[in-house]
Amino acid sequence: MAPGRSILLLVILLLSVLGAPALGDPGPLEDVVIDRYYIPKICLREVQMGDFIRYHYNGTFKDGKKFDSSYDRGATVAGVVGVGRLITGMDRGLQGMCVNERRHLIVPPHLGYGSIGVAGLIPPDATLYFDVVMLDIWNKNDKLQITTLSKPQHCNRTVENSDFVRYHYNGTLLDGTPFDSSYSKDSTYDTYVGTGWLIKGMDQGLLGMCAGEKRSIIIPPFLAYGEKGYGTVIPPQASLVFSVLLVDFHNPKDGVFLEHLEVPETCKRRAVTGDFVRYHYNGTLMDGTLFDSSYSRNHTYNTYIGKGYIIPGMDQGLQGVCVGERRRVVVPPHLAYGENGAGNKIPGSAVLIFDVHIIDFHNPTDPVEIETVYRPEACNITTRDRDFVRYHYNCSLLDGTKLFSSHDYEKPQEVTLGTNKVIEGLNSGLLNMCAGERRVLIIPPHLGLGENGARGVPGSAVLRFEVELISMEEGVPEGYLFIWHGDPPANLYEQMDLNKDGEIPAEEFSTFIKTQVAEGKGRLMPSSDPEKVIADMFRNQDRNQDGKITSEELKLKSDEDQEKIHEEL
Repeated sequence: MAPGRSILLLVILLLSVLGAPALGDPGPLEDVVIDRYYIPKICLREVQMGDFIRYHYNGTFKDGKKFDSSYDRGATVAGVVGVGRLITGMDRGLQGMCVNERRHLIVPPHLGYGSIGVAGLIPPDATLYFDVVMLDIWNKNDKLQITTLSKPQHCNRTVENSDFVRYHYNGTLLDGTPFDSSYSKDSTYDTYVGTGWLIKGMDQGLLGMCAGEKRSIIIPPFLAYGEKGYGTVIPPQASLVFSVLLVDFHNPKDGVFLEHLEVPETCKRRAVTGDFVRYHYNGTLMDGTLFDSSYSRNHTYNTYIGKGYIIPGMDQGLQGVCVGERRRVVVPPHLAYGENGAGNKIPGSAVLIFDVHIIDFHNPTDPVEIETVYRPEACNITTRDRDFVRYHYNCSLLDGTKLFSSHDYEKPQEVTLGTNKVIEGLNSGLLNMCAGERRVLIIPPHLGLGENGARGVPGSAVLRFEVELISMEEGVPEGYLFIWHGDPPANLYEQMDLNKDGEIPAEEFSTFIKTQVAEGKGRLMPSSDPEKVIADMFRNQDRNQDGKITSEELKLKSDEDQEKIHEEL
């Protein structure tokens, strides 16, 4: 076929489609001519008889002259298909359309305004040309369309009527035109569900959601803003599409929710109001956003519980904890930071989740807790204040963290009890022990290292000591370095002056005292260095510090004490 003939046939075909007279013109159109020049890839629904639709159009004559346009009026057209409210050609031409589909329609006169036309606007027997884009389709029998896009694996609770919800959303019309977004405001939308504060479709669409769940909610106009629309952004009779992320929710009647993640097998004691608790925690919002952590500061959070020092929800949530327990505490906002939130990390009306690990706790009235692990059957002599003891120990925190151990050194620890050389709680725990006895001591901080702690020991820490008494020596009363088992010699100075030269140097004094101890007539203050004790005794008696003791200088401590009483009198 010659190229010129092919072009001629193509022109004839196009003219016949457009209704123009041509060679072999079949005459007037019998039906609407539909050109679907844009069809969306996804078409969830097609226009059917009885559907409500919303669309834009341009209307022209064959010569391209415009006789009407919804764009020029700045408003879409809304109506019902197939009930005679539109010209017959439009009723037919719009059927089967998808949202966002675009069509060219050619409507012959008998399916338009016929031989009468529209005075001043459309002449009689006019063929009409429409360029249409479909924006919305719905039906009075439609229901809410809910699609779950993602959902957490664990969902202990879902939204119910009267719950207060915080959610993010993107709102679009059915054709994808955005009209609102919480993300653009950098704030969640916060409201009650089922109390009339939301459009009906959102009230229904949020029910049954889990925190962290994402949904697509398509709301027909009669469950949204209906015939009136909303402002300039939502036209009348518009279906709305919301993409929703539920951040958190609660009910004003909620209390604290507890989840026991790990509880020690043995729990001898549980925390009560007035106890001082040391714990680590991670604090998150319901969507998992971390807002605070004690771990990041490498320091426990230390506080009294039940006294109002912390938010009410934590005051309640820490009641009954065991040392070593891991617990999740879910706190509703009315027991946390309320409508105002806190700082820039905790929004208003936020539910808070605390994952807590209890390190230790005590009460300011606690004594030392003593557990006897082993006690010899023959236990006739026990330790008292002023006794000199040797003992082994292991010291740790209640969570098992090792602090100190005498086993790290060559010999046991040595101390004279009641001389403030060890912490008060350890001194108490070493009293009334037999040699060979083993104990476990739990020492509260007010009898240990207090609020400030010590190097390697946190402030306000409860200490655990494992102690074993190796040996003990009977002590002497406070202020004494040596005591007689009976009455001292009447002529003490003469007996002490071994060479009878009228003065007692350090060597003679030391020899005499050692002899008294060896013969069982008296005893020194127990010490790991007896020579030092004797040297201190000599220094006390050598009052002018000339290296010898005279008869005038030598005095028993009991005589010195009596002299002081007389002086006071």
